[in-house]
Amino acid sequence: MNFDEIIDRHGTHSVKWDMMEKIYDVPAEDGIAMWVADMDFRPPECVQKALQGMLDHGVYGYYGDDAPYRDAIRWWMQERHGWAVERDWIFTTHGLVNGTAMCVDTWTDPGDGVVLFTPVYHAFAKVIKANNRRVVECPMVIRDGRYEMDFDNYDAILDGSEKMVVLCSPHNPGGRVWSRAELEQVADFAKKHDLILVSDEIHHDLVMPGHTHTPMSLIEGIEDRLVMMTATTKTFNIAGSHVGNVIIADETLRVQFAERMMGLGLSPNSFGLYMAEAAYSPEGAAWVDELIAYLNGNRKLFDQGINAVPGLKSMNLESTYLAWVDFEGTGMDMAEFTRRVEKDARIAVNHGPTFGTGGESFLRFNLATPRSVVEEAVARVARAFADLQ
Repeated sequence: MNFDEIIDRHGTHSVKWDMMEKIYDVPAEDGIAMWVADMDFRPPECVQKALQGMLDHGVYGYYGDDAPYRDAIRWWMQERHGWAVERDWIFTTHGLVNGTAMCVDTWTDPGDGVVLFTPVYHAFAKVIKANNRRVVECPMVIRDGRYEMDFDNYDAILDGSEKMVVLCSPHNPGGRVWSRAELEQVADFAKKHDLILVSDEIHHDLVMPGHTHTPMSLIEGIEDRLVMMTATTKTFNIAGSHVGNVIIADETLRVQFAERMMGLGLSPNSFGLYMAEAAYSPEGAAWVDELIAYLNGNRKLFDQGINAVPGLKSMNLESTYLAWVDFEGTGMDMAEFTRRVEKDARIAVNHGPTFGTGGESFLRFNLATPRSVVEEAVARVARAFADLQ
């Protein structure tokens, strides 16, 4: 796979590139889109072949007999994550933002609290609020340059009206791969406060060398309240397929979720199922291994350049392709450092406060793009903050 290839995405209905100027006022002509979490790479050839097969056949009817699709998921989870999944545990949702909303709808009522460890992926709070539930923020702390959960202080934040906790594992935007001990703490917290635990593990395949992701499903004693969420979309850059999986081992929870799925008439599109089945294969696995090596190179280049700028600090990325950069050391307010990145450097990035408490001095940069683009972005940031050097 040639990850260095520049693929022009302008004019392709790409949110990341075609909405950059409208949302961030970063010019389309020479701006760099580093905000939306999709990649500027084509997916593996096995995915392209699956779509070509559909096109060649030319009839796009209802999808039936999804056993091969479910078995591809089972194979991937066992092969890549040591996790044994049964066919009937798997529900297919319209992506994992939809999966999160479905969980909130199934197991909470209006006015209930849903716990988030912040800062965290902004769509969680968005769907919680849109469903008239309360976001209960449990802020994390930074120790030795990385996020940790601060359970000693969390009990006092909760008031008993909370029904659910959503965990981002690995963590977006901080890139943490949670240790087994930390996951056990999360499990104990959920049990102590009688919370449904939704573990969004969409980035679980994108783990940097030297780190190992542990599925929450491998933590003992949590099965009766655990809902797992996974997807091919981030791993293989097929987010437009809008297909994700909610995987539930507990029978009682499965029945409850199935009733809501049925009541809302939800079913997946066939294109996404074909793509996911093709991706979860030995060929797809080989492509992911190449991808991670490339992303790791981008990470090293980005961190070296950004951390060389006085006042800037890129958090060490253990997983994902999303760099989380702290500008607090510049002494600038958010408006000023954001203006320099967007106006002077002409880079569209995600604003830290959208991720909740703790994100106020941060911007998030997407590194899943050809290395030459990362090099140019680093050079632009260095020039935008040249007065600090």
